[in-house]
Amino acid sequence: MSPLAPLHALRQRLRQWFHARLPRSDTLLLTQRNVYILPTRAGWMLALTLLLLLVGSINYQLNLGYLLTFLLAGSALTGMHSCHANLRGLTLHLSPPAPVHAGHAAALDIRLANEQGKARHGIGIGVIGEASAGDTHLAWTDVPAQGSTRLQVAAVFARRGLHALAPLTAVTLFPMGTFRVWTVWRPAAQVLVYPAPEPHPPPLPPGEPQPGFAGSASVQTTGEFDGVRAYRRGDPQKSIVWKKAAQTFAAGRDDLVSRDALSTQRQQLWLDHTRCGAPDLESRLSRLTAWVLMAERLGLDYGLRIPGRELAPDQGPTHRARCLEALALV
Repeated sequence: MSPLAPLHALRQRLRQWFHARLPRSDTLLLTQRNVYILPTRAGWMLALTLLLLLVGSINYQLNLGYLLTFLLAGSALTGMHSCHANLRGLTLHLSPPAPVHAGHAAALDIRLANEQGKARHGIGIGVIGEASAGDTHLAWTDVPAQGSTRLQVAAVFARRGLHALAPLTAVTLFPMGTFRVWTVWRPAAQVLVYPAPEPHPPPLPPGEPQPGFAGSASVQTTGEFDGVRAYRRGDPQKSIVWKKAAQTFAAGRDDLVSRDALSTQRQQLWLDHTRCGAPDLESRLSRLTAWVLMAERLGLDYGLRIPGRELAPDQGPTHRARCLEALALV
């Protein structure tokens, strides 16, 4: 174990305690009560240099040394006030993030509003890392006077479910880089994380007979749900599966497929977690996610069966979002 490990653990506990005291809100007005300032490494070096200049000027009674020392000290104090004012007075607003799949980055859309009559330069915003401040990657922008600007930062979630956002930070070093001014922001928004789709899923399962129709469902030679068939001369255009046609055209083929109305009336495509063949729950959810995306891409009606919930067959973006949300919250 590293000798500094206890210090890092103590620092992490103190930071978690401090973050837990902050209220959650999607809008934050930066005031002197929530904006903090400390010298940077360059600032500490400047302070040491000023101290050496002052000692040398006193020792040798150098009037020009006094002039240089107090001139640099005054510039540093002016830079400190300018740096603090560069962040103070801004309003940060976070838009609700869109759902993402596990392992993908969620885009956090942040609007910075400036109601004062001077522009703000060099504003950085990022997600505070879990391990150390060095894990924070900042995105930088300027905010015009009496205007606003938008900035996007990325947050990656490794597990499915409904997650609270990690604390964010806004930082500035403008104008001299001798002081670091920052704030800590805990958004109230949550992000829904879908399961990661299986990279190479098996074909869709066979359709199930609808009530009132005898016999078992059939499967095409490709193993896909038998809701489509090869195009026949005279088929109406509305029955052609144009999503799949676009894929075949992109591959250099011209084999169209049409919806098989009789087959669709007699059987339904159900994506059932007990019959998908994966060994554990997370693998089954990953396969079902891939099947939902596949069925939606093919323009098929599909239903979903998961523990404690059943979604009737349908299609479209709303149905896909409902199915993926159900898989995320199992």
